[in-house]
Amino acid sequence: MSRTRRRRLAVVAKVAAATAAATMIALAGAAPARADTVRDLEYWLADYGFTTAWNSSRGEGVTVAIIDTGVAGDVAELRGAGVGGTDVSGLGTPDGQTPVGDDPNHGTMVASLLAGRGSSPGNGVIGVAPEADLLTASVAFGLDTGAEISNDEQIAMAVRWAVDSGADVINMSLTRNTLDWPESGDDAFMYAFENDVVVVAAAGNRGSGTAEVGAPATIPGVVAVAGVDRDKNASFDASSQGITIAVAAPSEDLVGVLPDGRYVQWSGTSAAAPIVSGLVALIRSEYPDLDAANVIERLIRTADANGHDVPSPLYGWGIIDPVAALTADVPKVDASPLGSLAEWITIHRRADAPVPAEGTEEQAIVPIADPPLPRSDGAQTLLPTAWTLAYITVPLSLVAGFGTLGALLGIGATRHSRRTVRAREQ
Repeated sequence: MSRTRRRRLAVVAKVAAATAAATMIALAGAAPARADTVRDLEYWLADYGFTTAWNSSRGEGVTVAIIDTGVAGDVAELRGAGVGGTDVSGLGTPDGQTPVGDDPNHGTMVASLLAGRGSSPGNGVIGVAPEADLLTASVAFGLDTGAEISNDEQIAMAVRWAVDSGADVINMSLTRNTLDWPESGDDAFMYAFENDVVVVAAAGNRGSGTAEVGAPATIPGVVAVAGVDRDKNASFDASSQGITIAVAAPSEDLVGVLPDGRYVQWSGTSAAAPIVSGLVALIRSEYPDLDAANVIERLIRTADANGHDVPSPLYGWGIIDPVAALTADVPKVDASPLGSLAEWITIHRRADAPVPAEGTEEQAIVPIADPPLPRSDGAQTLLPTAWTLAYITVPLSLVAGFGTLGALLGIGATRHSRRTVRAREQ
């Protein structure tokens, strides 16, 4: 099905989607913060070159689906952004704008980072793709939400609905907290890839216990997003690690909008993911004839290694570079550089897979938990960087090793000397 055909299938309604939560710090009590202050806090727009990239593309004509806890489309920043919505949990409203799940704020925060229009000219939160259209699918994660539909089934339903509703990009700031995923995921994500949709997923947050990337960020073909701090170093708390990471994006001190219109500052890869999804929207708008594989190729090949060896389990192919992503000469590819889910299924799935015993507890899909408050800068030295390995860990290990060897030789020599003396005295 062509992208044009899928856009025609879009339902004209507003909706919300469910994703993962992150640390929130209110910028102004009950009253909204001064809008110019909010705009000033969006450091990533200038520091990463989004404001320059907007000279080429602002995401016009591209539809992004947010699968999350629900998006309040009536906040000032999101008015006019929504073009369709649904609820797959059975707990929300048909338009997906009634928040469900453990964090009712999360979906709106994600949406504002991705496609916020500002509250007025020059004011309020503006997303990285301020002219992209939004679809929202509200889901309720966890085993105790009251939803009769399983977590896995909700995700599969939401992905299929997004594709059928005309999504060009799907943002998923959520995790299953396992490397694997159910066969329902095979079918749903294959459906997205076969229909030329780019799927973006958050890597998770080390500070909340997600030390290793989990599904859907482990699925071949999915753009897994890691997080970096203000200095563009791998975030200790607000990121995770794994060999499936594609790119890294800012994940600390980000600003979003709550359903009640207040502004918050938050951290986590659930906030980094919509920034990458927004950049994908800019690329698809600028290069409407590129298929998903070449959109991803352009995203990762123009990423900035920033002095690191890439690809790596901390940065993937590097830190996003919006200007290069829209202007660089990138050779075409025939297949996704992030692997083939179809090939993985052929190799790893078995026709006679064991059926779970009756009463076996379901693996819950959960929003990516909030990392704790930011750590001190000193915590960055705990990251396994090439520099620390070359100049600290390895040298100290050698010194310790030679020191231990020297001590053992000294002890042996002393004992031998004493035995020689005793022998002479006898």
